[in-house]
Amino acid sequence: MVRLSPADCVMVERILAKLDSPIELRRRQENLVWLTFADLYAPLDKTERRFLRAFQHTDPQSLYSSAHSVCQSDTPPDLVKIQGQQVRQSDGTTRTIPTQFLPCNVFDAYTQMAAAMKTDIKKTVYVESGYRCPPYQLYLFLFYLKNHDYSMRETIRFVAWPGFSEHGCPQRQAVDLISGTGISGQGNPTDFETTDEFHWLEKNARRFGFELSYPKGTNMAYEPWHWRYIRSGF
Repeated sequence: MVRLSPADCVMVERILAKLDSPIELRRRQENLVWLTFADLYAPLDKTERRFLRAFQHTDPQSLYSSAHSVCQSDTPPDLVKIQGQQVRQSDGTTRTIPTQFLPCNVFDAYTQMAAAMKTDIKKTVYVESGYRCPPYQLYLFLFYLKNHDYSMRETIRFVAWPGFSEHGCPQRQAVDLISGTGISGQGNPTDFETTDEFHWLEKNARRFGFELSYPKGTNMAYEPWHWRYIRSGF
């Protein structure tokens, strides 16, 4: 469980090769949030499905995961589509963030928080990643294994197990934030941690129902951009 065998690494890449095009098509069509496990398995042959099914049903606790809770649930019916978010990059150009989705109550809270930040410090934050369905989370876990030398235990520090991700948990919905100048910190957490936006969030986010999911001092990777909505009483 620490690291996949060479044969399993080949199988992961074989599965990804078949899934990449359908996932990209859904991303372009902006319906990735409604991906089902049946959709995910459809392009695979019997051997690939058997492997992925066994992979999917691995107990993440065996990987020493400190995931907060099991969050897997049906896609919420009240998702709000967030389009046209633009951030200004260091070279002076602008980048449009791909369409994101949030449950209605979380979107309302985020909107109020972003507006308050704008009033207070003349800066704001945007949603770089909102709701993600569990099947897509499984795909992402496979996709990022290679970045961590195919170690499941290391990958799970950075990418939540499907069914344990707060991005797929409307009761404690996660929002990955990015500054208006395109700083998210995902390459280097200090980049976001030192922004005025993060300092404002530390002092004010809880007023709007948000708290930092992965602070320093846990066995999960520190993610200053990753905030979860807790006002729903979960």
